[in-house]
Amino acid sequence: MRAFLILLVWAVTACTSSSNQEEKNSQHVQSMFDAFNRHDWKAMSEHYADSALFLDPSFGIDYVRQSRNEMIAKYTQMEQLFPNIHDKVVTLFAKGDQVAVEFVSTGSSGDSVSFTLPISCVLTLRHNLIVKDATYYNNCQ
Repeated sequence: MRAFLILLVWAVTACTSSSNQEEKNSQHVQSMFDAFNRHDWKAMSEHYADSALFLDPSFGIDYVRQSRNEMIAKYTQMEQLFPNIHDKVVTLFAKGDQVAVEFVSTGSSGDSVSFTLPISCVLTLRHNLIVKDATYYNNCQ
């Protein structure tokens, strides 16, 4: 009976700990999107590890490692092209150390070029930082 109680306490604690971490991961990712929408690229980059893996159609078909400074440079350039770029989170779901996000990115340039782009990504977190960002969208529009 004692062994059963110990196992039950362990199982409840493990489930609670996991759901607490999933909630923290969800909040961390939402905070990253909030920084994106403020165009605070430094704050956004601080949600990532110093060096993270990125899978992004703009980089090709393989994962690319980028530093926070490289990320800041990329998004600074993107903001110059589309000063009003904005991401609207549609769905955000955390499971374990991963957070899946469905969002719609919109923006326009000064010369009437505008876009609306549905995007999905799977973010992997370790120690409350994003270490892997697998982003999917159709860049052939």
